[in-house]
Amino acid sequence: MFGRVVDQFGKPVPHTLVEMWQANAGGRYRHRNDNYLAPLDPSFGGVGRCLTDDQGWYRFRTIKPGPYPWPNDPNSWRPSHIHVSVMGPAISTRLITQMYFEGDPLIPLCPIVNTLKDPDAVETMIGRLDMAHSNPMDCLAYRFDLVVRGELQTYFENQ
Repeated sequence: MFGRVVDQFGKPVPHTLVEMWQANAGGRYRHRNDNYLAPLDPSFGGVGRCLTDDQGWYRFRTIKPGPYPWPNDPNSWRPSHIHVSVMGPAISTRLITQMYFEGDPLIPLCPIVNTLKDPDAVETMIGRLDMAHSNPMDCLAYRFDLVVRGELQTYFENQ
């Protein structure tokens, strides 16, 4: 997973803290309240953080998280996703979103996604497969740019 943090004019936002957290490949979080039946992976912590570079780029090397059941309904599932936080210069400028994986058939069925009435907002939360940045015989790359202000901004949960 990689991308750029930019403002509404496409200008990079350098030296910005980007954090991520996610479930493991089985769909389970390393959290004491997660009691999903998937086993924990002792070698996977599920969190990361980095600062964007001078051009606003960030990068994480991780696994694709598994989907998991949403316990509020009898047969609802959350699609594979990674939570992302972008921290500006103050706590009041923290923005939180989720990156979904392009082509996941669970996205339109997701109870969280279905709270959004604007399909364009959902599109801002989809990471796109980028074969040019994938490592052959090693790993795939998904590009997820974050626009932090303006009309084209990524949909953030806390706004």
